[in-house]
Amino acid sequence: MFHCQAGARPRTWGASPPEHKKWVEVFKACDEDNKGYLSREDFKVAVVMLFGYKPSKTVIFGKFVFFQFLGIQLKEFLDIVRKKKEAQLYCNEVRHIFTAFDRHYRGYLTLEDFKKAFKQVAPKLSERIILEVFRKESRDVGGHLAGVPIWIKVISEI
Repeated sequence: MFHCQAGARPRTWGASPPEHKKWVEVFKACDEDNKGYLSREDFKVAVVMLFGYKPSKTVIFGKFVFFQFLGIQLKEFLDIVRKKKEAQLYCNEVRHIFTAFDRHYRGYLTLEDFKKAFKQVAPKLSERIILEVFRKESRDVGGHLAGVPIWIKVISEI
């Protein structure tokens, strides 16, 4: 699975009331001693419960340095989860768009695929700009845009 970070511009998204309630319940379940905050271990468990994976040490360290090792309170936890959800939704949307333009399911876009894609989504964009972006980003030997991570970078730049 790729990480959707470089140039990613997720939209602001609000959780539905049931989803928000679930996040609060997870926070409370992971705050075993009712301290009012999550320790590093509590935070790891909460991420596993909500997203199905254990966060890396780098992610954990980054969050706790930001919150000065005091632990993550409910408000901060909800903000972290919301931002993670926004990024996931954005990445899924980008993957879906890439797949729609990769009509032959090759995992890359040719110049022709790329031109057709931009004629559909941005018909007023000049062909010169399309060619410049394609040439700049087509990195493999065959002159293709290889996969979703490059697609994310391309659409972030245009």
